[in-house]
Amino acid sequence: MSGRKTDFLSLNSKDLPSAELEKIVRAALAEDWGARGDITSRAAVDPASSRAARLVSRAGGVVCGLECARLAFFLSDPALVFKAEKKDGDAVRPGDAVARVSGPVPGLLKAERVALNFMTHLSGVASLTRKFVDAVAGTGAVIVCTRKTLPGLRALQKYAVRMGGGLNHRFTLDQSVLIKDNHIAASGGIAQAVAKVRGLPGYAGRVEVECDTRAQVEEALSAKADIIMLDNFSPDEVRAAAALAAGRAVIEVSGGVTLSNVRAHAEAGAEMIAVGALTHSAPSLDLGLDF
Repeated sequence: MSGRKTDFLSLNSKDLPSAELEKIVRAALAEDWGARGDITSRAAVDPASSRAARLVSRAGGVVCGLECARLAFFLSDPALVFKAEKKDGDAVRPGDAVARVSGPVPGLLKAERVALNFMTHLSGVASLTRKFVDAVAGTGAVIVCTRKTLPGLRALQKYAVRMGGGLNHRFTLDQSVLIKDNHIAASGGIAQAVAKVRGLPGYAGRVEVECDTRAQVEEALSAKADIIMLDNFSPDEVRAAAALAAGRAVIEVSGGVTLSNVRAHAEAGAEMIAVGALTHSAPSLDLGLDF
């Protein structure tokens, strides 16, 4: 990875703060329990009963979200004992035990759905990311996610992308500058927008410009943009833009990227490939809790 890409992406290589994670899991449990809690288990299950269960993968993929599951069980009943059999980022096959949990049955059942919701979704994000990463292996291109995340779950989803081998684009609007089409329209042009950003007090980071056409790529290069995002360019158009840039700016591709064409974009010269589907359309990884 080039130094310029490393500088741009390293801002977001931190893990999720534990205090933030607990807040998210507590909110999910409260949402699931409602005002009266698990009335089914309270009526049908002996409150003194204890069981052991396995969290099992029913499909192949990449596991993620184990700390979310552990917290869900602990916050449901601190007497529950959770033991991870895998680590976030590990590949799993159908039938693999991902974790084991034992203790009071009422607490176990109260946490089951929330633990699985976190793990199936985050493992799905990590699994889809790994497919994209594998698809561009050896090209030098990196797969990055976007801000197309579920409200309130951005830190978790971006963590899952990292567990799948991808990297994070900016987390928040205040981390780095990305001049998009509406910014260009509102500023009067690419050159004007870049000039205004360069004058932003206290900002010394990279300036990225989204381009829809070759003409805009030329404008962005003339304005000395650090990163040029090619929006919905074909691989052939990416190749032409990369040749035009000739190393003067990092070439990023976004829009219309799929598993079937991602390698073609990488081989055409894309250094970063942004895939919104990693977070907004990843299918869940099938996991279950078995007594």
